[in-house]
Amino acid sequence: MKSNRHKKILELIKEHEVETQDDLQKLLTDCGFAVTQATVSRDIKELKLLKVALPNGHYKYTVGGKESESGWSPRFMAICAEAVLSVEPTLNLLVIKCLAGTANAVCAALDSMGLPDVLGTIAGDDTIFVALRSTDSTSTLAEKLRSILKK
Repeated sequence: MKSNRHKKILELIKEHEVETQDDLQKLLTDCGFAVTQATVSRDIKELKLLKVALPNGHYKYTVGGKESESGWSPRFMAICAEAVLSVEPTLNLLVIKCLAGTANAVCAALDSMGLPDVLGTIAGDDTIFVALRSTDSTSTLAEKLRSILKK
């Protein structure tokens, strides 16, 4: 339930300019998640969301978190360590197998990293396909992801 809610929160802050916890709570409720303000507050903290200023003077939540020495955000590393089962490169595609129901959350976290060699991603229930610019970048990303799984 929590991973589904986290996935939905990441989708909502991408699609909407969510200014307050109350706004996020209302959006989650509209999507069928009965949550309290305390739950929303904890989710924001766990996802390491930040408020950023917009040109119009308003604020919105966005994915935050400093990158670690490995170049990955701590949130991405935690999600991968918990949900990813295997990483297999093939030509310029990377196939990532995940625990059932977690591929969308892993994929959303990967997309939030803004990796320049990633052309696009597709997530199912337990599998992610990542299209990369070249076979070299596919091998490099596969090695980096596997290093997270070993920790």
